[in-house]
Amino acid sequence: MAISGLTTFLWFDTQALEAAEFYVATFPHSSLGDVHRMGGDNAAIVTASFTLFGQAFTALNGGPLFEHSAAVSFQVFCERQEEVDDLWSKLTADGGEEGRCGWCKDRFGISWQVIPHALGERLSDPDPAVSQRAHAAMMAMGKIVIADLS
Repeated sequence: MAISGLTTFLWFDTQALEAAEFYVATFPHSSLGDVHRMGGDNAAIVTASFTLFGQAFTALNGGPLFEHSAAVSFQVFCERQEEVDDLWSKLTADGGEEGRCGWCKDRFGISWQVIPHALGERLSDPDPAVSQRAHAAMMAMGKIVIADLS
């Protein structure tokens, strides 16, 4: 067997290209790839390929048959609070939804976890008091606020 790679495939009703362009504009180190249309340049878009952080994605206009679920989410790690704030704001804009514990949905229904590295550091701190405080703080948050994890 010669396996050559893995692509995350996302099903949309009719917003495949809109979603791909949104993700490429939202995340650094990303790019839009091929856009395939059924029947030529002016025909309906079938798929749009894009890359985020070196990971290949394909967005498909498959119709309204399937919807996205929080059972699958994408976790994005941030270094600074400004990055968390910026990404959270972009992902929840225009119909997105804020969730709990760093989870949110974008306007297309895709679930994201916007996680500062500091959260993982504090949750895994060898001092149980530090990790318990961080866990309790996280459970009370929507967007993670690094300063409030202590």
